[in-house]
Amino acid sequence: MLLLTPLLGISQTKTVLTSNRLFAKNDKVGEFEKALASHAQKYHTGDVAWRVWSIESGPDAGGYMVSEGPSTWDALDSRADISAEHTADWEKNVLPLTTGSGASGYYDFQADLSTVQLTDYSDKIVITHMTAKPGKIIEMKALIQKIKNVWASGNESVAVYSTAYSGEPGYITVTRLKNGLKELAGDYRKPMTDRFNAANGAGSYEAWLKDYADIVQSRWSELLIYKPLLSSK
Repeated sequence: MLLLTPLLGISQTKTVLTSNRLFAKNDKVGEFEKALASHAQKYHTGDVAWRVWSIESGPDAGGYMVSEGPSTWDALDSRADISAEHTADWEKNVLPLTTGSGASGYYDFQADLSTVQLTDYSDKIVITHMTAKPGKIIEMKALIQKIKNVWASGNESVAVYSTAYSGEPGYITVTRLKNGLKELAGDYRKPMTDRFNAANGAGSYEAWLKDYADIVQSRWSELLIYKPLLSSK
């Protein structure tokens, strides 16, 4: 049993992503991108690799999202201290080019709610943020389970994450636009009402919307585009 203990730790599934949002000063965008890319490619590889995105719409439009991982809680807990060189590069070369501290959070991938594997990425995504009303987080999961059938029937690649210890309880859904922005067109797929009722039974969409109104506190969406030149190599 003692010999097996280290293996149990190693075998933990990597499901945890960390996310940071940064905003470049208006007159420093080029310098910021150069410094961010240099930092990512020098200090972030493996479990701490960075994927950098431009935020194209929503309240954070014009900003950048940096996602790190996937990793495990155990790995995050045992991560060695960041080197002085690493910290100095961030504080001297990157942070001065930003408008200040951005939002940070942890997100835990939910394989049972998703229609795509965690690392089956795409270059264009739509993130929908949903916050549960007090005491409704379990019911929110059930809502997502019902719509998963609809995503699958429409061949939608959707990754679902729970918000972990990062503000109000809720979920984010990340729709990975495998075929690009044309997937956002209203006529790309059949209407949601038709698809939902076909997947879950006649009249089910109207019932689902009523449950949604009772369970979800707030909801907002944004479009992001992956920036490989700014990301880890």
